[in-house]
Amino acid sequence: MTPPPKTVTDPAVLPWEIAASAPEQDGPQPATRPVGARPGPDAQDGPEVVAPVDGDTPAAAVPLRRNRDFSLLWGGAGLSLLAGRATAVAYPLTVLWITGSPGDAGLVGTALLLPQLLVQLPGGALVDRWDRRRIMLGAGLGQALVAGAVAALLLSGHVWLWALLAAAFVEGTLGVLHQLAERAAVPAVVPTEQLPAALTGNEARTRGAAIAGQPLGSGLVALGTSLPYVAALVGQLASVALLFGVRGKLQAERTGPRPDLVQDVKEGLLWMWRQHFLRAVMAAVAVSNVLFQGLNLAVMTGIQENHGSQFQIGVVLSLSGAGGLVGAISGGWWATRFSLRTLVLGGLAVWTALMVPVAFLRDPYALGALFAASGYVGGVFNVAGGVFMVRVAPDRMRGRANSLAMLVGSGAMAAGPVAAGFALEAFGPTRTVLGLSAAMGLTALAALLSPALRRDPLAKGSRELS
Repeated sequence: MTPPPKTVTDPAVLPWEIAASAPEQDGPQPATRPVGARPGPDAQDGPEVVAPVDGDTPAAAVPLRRNRDFSLLWGGAGLSLLAGRATAVAYPLTVLWITGSPGDAGLVGTALLLPQLLVQLPGGALVDRWDRRRIMLGAGLGQALVAGAVAALLLSGHVWLWALLAAAFVEGTLGVLHQLAERAAVPAVVPTEQLPAALTGNEARTRGAAIAGQPLGSGLVALGTSLPYVAALVGQLASVALLFGVRGKLQAERTGPRPDLVQDVKEGLLWMWRQHFLRAVMAAVAVSNVLFQGLNLAVMTGIQENHGSQFQIGVVLSLSGAGGLVGAISGGWWATRFSLRTLVLGGLAVWTALMVPVAFLRDPYALGALFAASGYVGGVFNVAGGVFMVRVAPDRMRGRANSLAMLVGSGAMAAGPVAAGFALEAFGPTRTVLGLSAAMGLTALAALLSPALRRDPLAKGSRELS
């Protein structure tokens, strides 16, 4: 059979040189092959040839709870996330506990988060080039080795700041690669119709790991500075053991010449730039992340000025996490009934309404209720956005698409506390929160008026699908 000619209307299937001159088009690929399904022998995906995936196609759907590969992938990634969340709290606490220096603790915390900015783009390209299972296994083993080395260092009594900085950066880098590979691998083990439920489970797992990991890490540090890292070593090894059991390929086979890594990154950037709808959603989420980071700091300052305690601040943040967990659990229900455009516009409006009373409240439980509602919206957002991403991004682009989305979200959050800190010193908590509320309202209005968000490319009858 002669393969059909490639069109020039889809930048995702073109190499960088010819894509630059192609007409712009949003939306998913012209091909109608379901996400995660076995590609046909004549299927083509960019400059490389895509071979059929080994093993059974996920089209023969079974309930997710009986899907062995998804359960192992979900559990293995969950254990890795839990270990990572625990050590993310433990690193700065360990340094603060040993040195008594908040500055040194901040340096270690920054080293742990720096890969979120530096590694996302090349990491996404590597996830699209290399075997995703091997990336997860290698990252898990690497994180286990790092945790073991830190535990041994602390037990020896010879602690060097530079060693902890290096360990934190390496662990953060491996964590980014592990998360990118796992996100890109889900459609290979789950049929298309079960993706909303699968991504709901993933988001709930992520929220649960964050809720459990913070007290786990801080509690173990209080018992012994080396204990969080010993626990992380065990958790990462258990994660690797589960991931070894996942069968079949976690991505389509590709043969033929490959562009270099820089070319892959450029291709990913171009593909994302041409997805006008997705780009607009990411911009709205990035601004919201900045505002919520500022809101968190403003609430902490307001409670402190009202002679509140650290425990009360913890209550507010814990309720926010609990709301996010409930939102993640119900996110699949929302994603299957409403378009992403509707959820984005509605969520931004709800966030604006919830922010305003935060300016005047100081009671931690009332604030916690508002933060729980805001967290619920965020959990729904993440599930709906994940479903949309795997449906519009082809397999060969999925790692880079996720890395760009995570880069925008994670990079934006770093600006929030800094800007809010200056605003709080100049204007105080009440006026700062009112300013953040106004900015959120403007974000919602801009999204409502944005031409890029007027039509969801996955909506029935959308011209992007024609």
